[in-house]
Amino acid sequence: MHDPRFSLANERTYLAWVRTALALVVAGLVAAKAIEFHHEAWRWIVALPPMLAGGVMSVEARRRWTAYERAMRAGDPLPAGRSVEIVSGFVVAYAVIVLVATALDGPG
Repeated sequence: MHDPRFSLANERTYLAWVRTALALVVAGLVAAKAIEFHHEAWRWIVALPPMLAGGVMSVEARRRWTAYERAMRAGDPLPAGRSVEIVSGFVVAYAVIVLVATALDGPG
């Protein structure tokens, strides 16, 4: 028999991923509208990655929720995923992009 507490925990994890995805979209919006760059290209180089990552992350959250729910109901082991590593890698790469954009953006 399936314990509903596991489904509720899975749902909370899904919602945490969705909150993170929404925060990424908002961070991109803030970068696009509130951060001043001398060159317009830098604004979009900084703004687009978190917006796109937020959209991808929301799709991945749904995929993970479905896969985990299916595995739990079938009594199978939870699928191993690389999503956490990918998100960590994205954050590191994005930090480098922002650092480079900030360093190279000069009066235009």
